[in-house]
Amino acid sequence: MIYPAGSGRLVLGFFLSLLAVVSLRAADATAAKPAAAVENSVVKVFSTMRFPDPYKPWAKSGPRESTGTGVIIEGNRILTNAHVVLYASQVQVQANQSGDKFSATVESIAQGIDLAVLKLEDGTFFNGRAPLPRAAKLPAVKDSVMVYGFPTGGTTLSITKGIVSRIDFTLYNFPTSGLRIQIDAAINPGNSGGPAVDGDKMIGLAFSRLGGGDNIGYIIPCEEIELFLSDVADGRYDGKPAMFDQLQTFENPALRPYLKVGREVAGMIVTDVDSDDPGYPLKAWDIITKIGDTDIDNEGMVKVGDIRVRFHYMLQKVARNGRAPLTLVRGGKELKIELPVAPRRPMLIPDLDGSYPSYFVYGPLVFSTATQLFLAGLNNAAVALAATRSPLSLRRAERPSFEGEALVIVSSPFFPHKLSIGYSQAQSGVVEKVNGVVIKNLEHLVTTLRDATEDFIVIEFAGRRHETLVFPRKDMVAATEDILTDNGVRAQGSPDTLAVWNNKSTGGRAQ
Repeated sequence: MIYPAGSGRLVLGFFLSLLAVVSLRAADATAAKPAAAVENSVVKVFSTMRFPDPYKPWAKSGPRESTGTGVIIEGNRILTNAHVVLYASQVQVQANQSGDKFSATVESIAQGIDLAVLKLEDGTFFNGRAPLPRAAKLPAVKDSVMVYGFPTGGTTLSITKGIVSRIDFTLYNFPTSGLRIQIDAAINPGNSGGPAVDGDKMIGLAFSRLGGGDNIGYIIPCEEIELFLSDVADGRYDGKPAMFDQLQTFENPALRPYLKVGREVAGMIVTDVDSDDPGYPLKAWDIITKIGDTDIDNEGMVKVGDIRVRFHYMLQKVARNGRAPLTLVRGGKELKIELPVAPRRPMLIPDLDGSYPSYFVYGPLVFSTATQLFLAGLNNAAVALAATRSPLSLRRAERPSFEGEALVIVSSPFFPHKLSIGYSQAQSGVVEKVNGVVIKNLEHLVTTLRDATEDFIVIEFAGRRHETLVFPRKDMVAATEDILTDNGVRAQGSPDTLAVWNNKSTGGRAQ
């Protein structure tokens, strides 16, 4: 074959172009493999939830259907968000591009850090589906990220793309704090529990978005996931160490001459300690300058690689056996202490933390224990609670004043019955005394009612503007069964209170 002049360059160019196309296609095929592996590891989670009703503690709320996302991890398990399966009475998972749903159970759950692990009853689900590898280190700001999930608006797998915008250490659900990655990839309801991926490795798990913000989403980084999985390896979730003392920054220039220190001292000032124990190592006006060997700046921040986060992040790094090493300046002198740290702060009004409220029905009254969920529904009544000097307002953030202390409340309006005629509603009233006995907690209330021998039951409430309720004791006991039947209440109390009520062996009045 004869080619025109210069055709050699044309032929060479043709072959180079062909080689480039082949290379690009090979690169595309290589890039497709990780994406296909990720898609094969992402599952849709279906939950039927029955949340507690703090104002009808004998019943659960109506079933609520919800969907989310999960990702396969090692050990034939699925990782998802706690809020996807919290209070779930039924959980099912469905693989990407599959028509079959498999029953699952919640193996481990941590509402604080919003993570949960699911186990499947049928292990064949994992045949041909490998766990998704997790990155060993944090991504950098501006790194690209792909978020996989099943958001509302469709039934097939959705993939959105963005970059890492910010990494900080912040409060998740009280009292748990952790690292959080902000991304600009779109996250919507249903994405929760889906993996955020860089290359072929997961860098975190999608868990929320900023309401009202454009493309501001958050993921739980793998560092927090590893801590959670390590914690639950023994079958129990203990939680992350935390400190609950009140602190302020060391930025105002008047603070230095007041505390008699120079500019070489940097750190955070203790304004109030969280313990009344005389042996507690922190005191007001201490300046915390280091956690472990890491310096704390005047805004309470520490440098970790290329990012700057609150110094509390280091607790999960340095705490051992419930103690964290701190360096502080007190009275101009440097001291080293071991601060007690714990995953939880004892609360007089606790969170339900995934459980259902205890209760006890006595005549037309329903008694329960005050919880944060109960208070959440009374936010519109906050002024009234404060005005009546209710412990629900005055002691909302307090520790129990003695072991076992809990606030006993009337959780519901009176059941309709002639015994309550003429009394104002006592709902949300905190029981202070029954027949002169100061009530310590719900079990103590039940014991006191059980062992009462007086003709009348007299119930007094804490605070102001509450009526004192007086009932004929025998009539209250006699009416209870009919009231339960009339109102469709299956049991007079939760299992714990019924165990106390049915224990007749002690005799006498509880003190």
